[in-house]
Amino acid sequence: MKLKHNIQNGMKNIQKLFVVPLTLSLLTGCAGEKTSQEQEIKVFTSFLSAVSPDINENNKIQQMIAEKIGAMCDETWIDEKDEASNIISNMIMSEDYPDFIYPEASEYQKLRNAGAFIPIDEYWDDYPNLKNFYSESEWDKIRDPDGHIYKIPSFSKCYMYDTNTIHNDEAFWVQVKVLQWAGYPEIVTLDDYFNLLEKYIEANPVGENGEPNIAYEILADESIFFCLDNPPQFLDGYPNDGACIVDPETLEAIDYNTTPTAKKWFQKLNEEYHKGIIDPECFMLSPNQYYDRIKSGNVLGMVDQFWNFRNAADQLPDKCKYVPLGVVIEEGIEEHYHSQIAFDPSSGLGITTSCDDVDGALKFVNDLLDPEILNLRFWGIEDEDYSVDENGIFYLTDEQYEKNHDPEYAAQNRCVYKYFPYYWGMNQDGINAYSPTHQPNEFYESLSDIMKECFSAYGVQTYVEMLNPATENAPWYPMWSYTGTFMDDTDYGKAKTDIDKMKFKYLPKIVMSDDFESSWEEYMTEYSANCDVQAYLDELTAEVRRSVEK
Repeated sequence: MKLKHNIQNGMKNIQKLFVVPLTLSLLTGCAGEKTSQEQEIKVFTSFLSAVSPDINENNKIQQMIAEKIGAMCDETWIDEKDEASNIISNMIMSEDYPDFIYPEASEYQKLRNAGAFIPIDEYWDDYPNLKNFYSESEWDKIRDPDGHIYKIPSFSKCYMYDTNTIHNDEAFWVQVKVLQWAGYPEIVTLDDYFNLLEKYIEANPVGENGEPNIAYEILADESIFFCLDNPPQFLDGYPNDGACIVDPETLEAIDYNTTPTAKKWFQKLNEEYHKGIIDPECFMLSPNQYYDRIKSGNVLGMVDQFWNFRNAADQLPDKCKYVPLGVVIEEGIEEHYHSQIAFDPSSGLGITTSCDDVDGALKFVNDLLDPEILNLRFWGIEDEDYSVDENGIFYLTDEQYEKNHDPEYAAQNRCVYKYFPYYWGMNQDGINAYSPTHQPNEFYESLSDIMKECFSAYGVQTYVEMLNPATENAPWYPMWSYTGTFMDDTDYGKAKTDIDKMKFKYLPKIVMSDDFESSWEEYMTEYSANCDVQAYLDELTAEVRRSVEK
């Protein structure tokens, strides 16, 4: 039976669990003749709060996985124009959900309060791949206050060790052609970075497409504000706790919004804005418009997290691709832009109360963690999508490499199920990386000539190596994961909301102001008068110390 659930006009329907017959061709053992039999395939539905390209309906890997495990999932993603919060609110109002939901952290709390998820830990004893995905201590961090587990964070489990070749997080980014033009200089400080952009755009005001270059772009939409407000933590050499910086000696949370470096950061932006280096329209851009700017190839630099603009950057010519730089406020500070994989229990994949087959849904997740299925998800089919040498090392032939980077081929022949649980780091065989982009020999060979030239000039072979090596994560890291659970019914939750509103109201004005000092003073006065910052910091400090004691 197909029950349709229209979550929002303009989006495709989410359909409830149904069963479809799949015809399998099997070879008989004697005569080699093909016979057909029908296998019932369970089809689950999901809503995933992220933007991602759809795969084709008859995707080869999805069908192959379905044949092996007896189930598949129809994944519904948001479009760039969609508001996930509105979609979730409509589901809650109707009390009608797809089988799986992976919401943002704030939406997870709303769904939990609405009773939308089933307690996974009451069912999982028969599903060892799932139950053992995290250790007991890790599952304890995921438990809700009632003692049950309602979500599975999909991106927080590393097998053996981190094999990242791409820096997926925040950095000061610059197009590789800018570095090439400047002779691959050493860029350390904020002044170094903007001096580079100023010199390049003075010599190259117009891009190859005939459109004016934009030296520095800012995404400052209310839904994505970190590109503007959180660089002070990085400039002072701290990792991406996001919600605050933490003094590792006193274990106290510190508000990076009011540090001397914060003032220097916004004063620098103010200066660059008035020099014409920053896009004068930046504070009017929607995320879509920002991504369009990136796709144009005319944006030379920005602060952003790679996961946020990667889809736009993937469409750029080789010389317009971006390189991460670990910029600090002054010489002598050690940057910490690259971190080990963060354990983020603030959200995850949940099975909803609308699911008609909870055991089937759990079996589907469990089976997706089987080593054979993980290989299909991330590498594909042996001898078609990748090859294996005499030592068991996976590699790509030229033809396989071309297919691996062809979006049309991927839509028909790749099915990662990337919002369902998987292991980062190494493959379960202990020999290979979990995916081709993390396989060292494959990654470097995949680079363009100009990027190889750039990496050679800096003595590195990966994007990650452009930054300092990641240190061991502190017990409290990342604090943004904790604040993602805050609700306005607490003094510290309300304080967080008030802080965010105050920053969104004032920071763009400060960057554009003709009198920076008076604007900054006004902001600080309003900030302290209208935000209970101490309640916020006290709760964060308490969480830091709780984490250390665990």
